[in-house]
Amino acid sequence: MNVEAQTESDVEVIAVLETVDRAVAELRRGSAVVVISDGEAVLARPAETVDARPLPYFNRQDLDEITVAVTGRRAAILGLAEPAAPAVILRQQDGFSPNSIRTLIDPKADAQGPVPPLGVTGKMVGDGSAAYIAVRLTKIARLLPAVVVATITANDPVAWANANGRTVVSAAAVRAYDRLQADTLVPVSEATVPLAGCENTKIIAFRPRDGGVEHLAIVIGEPDTNGPVLARLHSECFTGDLLGSLKCDCGDQLRGAITAIAEDGGGVLLYLAQEGRGIGLVNKLRAYELQEKGFDTVDANEQLGFDDDERIYLPAVQMLTHLGIDQVKLLTNNPAKVGALARHGVAVTERVAHVFPSNQHNWSYLDTKAKRSGHLF
Repeated sequence: MNVEAQTESDVEVIAVLETVDRAVAELRRGSAVVVISDGEAVLARPAETVDARPLPYFNRQDLDEITVAVTGRRAAILGLAEPAAPAVILRQQDGFSPNSIRTLIDPKADAQGPVPPLGVTGKMVGDGSAAYIAVRLTKIARLLPAVVVATITANDPVAWANANGRTVVSAAAVRAYDRLQADTLVPVSEATVPLAGCENTKIIAFRPRDGGVEHLAIVIGEPDTNGPVLARLHSECFTGDLLGSLKCDCGDQLRGAITAIAEDGGGVLLYLAQEGRGIGLVNKLRAYELQEKGFDTVDANEQLGFDDDERIYLPAVQMLTHLGIDQVKLLTNNPAKVGALARHGVAVTERVAHVFPSNQHNWSYLDTKAKRSGHLF
């Protein structure tokens, strides 16, 4: 896009996306950023990147005490708050050491759930707090949702951040990020890719304006967009789709959906970059470790501090809109997907069951999905 041709709105959108992306990049490399919300400013660093060395940037002037902010889910595991709390600020009587911080966020500290260090207390805060926004940033970064935070007491937090070389991100930018990524999602490439059993197939790659993660539309045959199109929303699963893992049914669902759509004469499979129900591959493997200790898939995610399902479906709606599809027959066992599309203007005229045989490794996983996540088998 030509810079001169951009509207003010275009510039604002790009600025928001760039700011959040810059903050996410800083967090992923273990650095600290300044988060501002409702007149409050904090310096925040991902808790999982803390090691035995002193915390850089947290020894500056104009900083209040060092605390740790976690999700309500994680605080509930620690017995320090209710799971419904947006975020919880943890304080320790004698101050936090790197070791006590790691213990607080380590989901494997105890097989029955970690016990907080002596003297730790929790204070619930709302979704307007800077601490909550910082935790939300770690989720976007696909890190454990926990941050080391210190309130900035300087009169001008932005000037303080600039003087200390820290990236500044606002609550408004973080809140708008997922929506703007979806709103700016556009097709960037398209190619015919013959598949076994359905040679008339093309793959369309979609990318948001900030150059973020790409989602793929696998268009099979010649779907008639004048009526409901047979469709599948499939979240990527490296272990199941590529490696053939027996711990889930994702690979079966992927290949089964392609076959079903081909046999129906045409349709679309949206391959969404939302690994591990939106928590990312590394965190999914952490959840697998916990499952080996006896946790089910829901409890494992909550032990890490995540909700059971962190996925969003705005990108899918945007992709369907680009494809001219406003009605679908949805291949799914998950009622949440039906509701998500309907809320955003895509009519689901039929839910098409998408069930495959279990095995000794995934029967418990499927049972949990049915009993605790409402899946229909």
